[in-house]
Amino acid sequence: MTLFSRVAMPGQVRSVAAQDASGPLYVTSYGTSPLETVVTMMDLGGATAWQRTYAGTGRPRSRLSADGTLWVAYPHRGGRTLEGVLPDGSAHRTVVPARRAGEELSAFALLDDGFCIAWACASRMLRTSQDGQPASPSPRVARYTWDGDCLWSTPIALGAVSHPGVLGMGADTGWEVRPLRPWVPDEVDVDHWEPLLVSGDRVAASFTDARGGIGRTFFLDLAGGAIISATSPAPTGRKAIAGPGEFLIGSQGYGEFTTRRYARDGNETARWASHGAMLVNGRGTVCGPELENCLPSTSRFRQLAPDNTLVDGPPLTGHYTSYPSMDQAGTSVFWRNGRLLAVDADLTPHELFAMDDSGSVLGRTLLMDDGLVVTSLGSEVVAFRTQLGPLTEGPWPCGDANLLGNPVVSGSGHP
Repeated sequence: MTLFSRVAMPGQVRSVAAQDASGPLYVTSYGTSPLETVVTMMDLGGATAWQRTYAGTGRPRSRLSADGTLWVAYPHRGGRTLEGVLPDGSAHRTVVPARRAGEELSAFALLDDGFCIAWACASRMLRTSQDGQPASPSPRVARYTWDGDCLWSTPIALGAVSHPGVLGMGADTGWEVRPLRPWVPDEVDVDHWEPLLVSGDRVAASFTDARGGIGRTFFLDLAGGAIISATSPAPTGRKAIAGPGEFLIGSQGYGEFTTRRYARDGNETARWASHGAMLVNGRGTVCGPELENCLPSTSRFRQLAPDNTLVDGPPLTGHYTSYPSMDQAGTSVFWRNGRLLAVDADLTPHELFAMDDSGSVLGRTLLMDDGLVVTSLGSEVVAFRTQLGPLTEGPWPCGDANLLGNPVVSGSGHP
């Protein structure tokens, strides 16, 4: 396996997407400082076609539509504006969804007919109401047309949260270490990992206590916005689409290390003693690298069996991992601990490449034509030539692990 290209971006890469397996690549990154967002289009060889720069602070987010329009959410006038960028780099249209004082567009997904948006508190500098007083609006999930007209808006009440692993001590505990009593968070944000997923006629929207990392996922009806059910408060973790209307919700921290599967009705149907960056192929096989955040680590590449048991794959060193992709032969590929790794359908490991990745923030792994594997390491986009086959179809090499980087799966189970 060979290093095909290595291209530096202006700043840390936030996302890489492609319209199809032949490219081009759309890279969303910070600029030379985190105070600007830069979108770069380049071919698979690393040649830049164009760049667009947006001023403003915040976490740049982008989603690529099937027609090649990249939608970028960037800070503007105290909130966030959605702008569609065409393949030639020109602006397609700008949409400014109506917002309430003190909230910002925190996550979004592209639907066939518009947007699904999760709103949460803006940063403290921007969280001021019209009368000059601090504003702390409740989070909500809303659906919009392409023109920004709101079809429905559903308020989210995270409520009091707790977890047996969150311990504290004080006068009320006699200065003994005990589990904390349930508390109401001062600040609620969208979850860091996969905060908004859409599968079939269901939405999974995840919100969390911004300080404590305890959150809940709310399952909503896509057509009308009604809340179907919600998970119990738990430490947040990675998530995936498991099938039409079905989701995998992971939890890690405070002694929790689990993945649960939820059906279309919002009920839990399976639970595994594992947490990681999971893939779900067209045959329903669930597997991926574990992300145990402690030392010594017992992380492995695991397969989550239908009977709630685990099938052991190879042990893994390190922790930080790019989100994997899977080819049609069932081989998963991902970057971890300075190495490009592949685990085949028989759970046999293969080291494809190694180089220093000290301090790098890892993104997704994209599988392109002719076995080209693309991933982001810090402020670089790196491509490797491998012998892997084409990207497999299924609920979750699609969604956020697919080429478009848009976490939406249609009712048939394919995007």
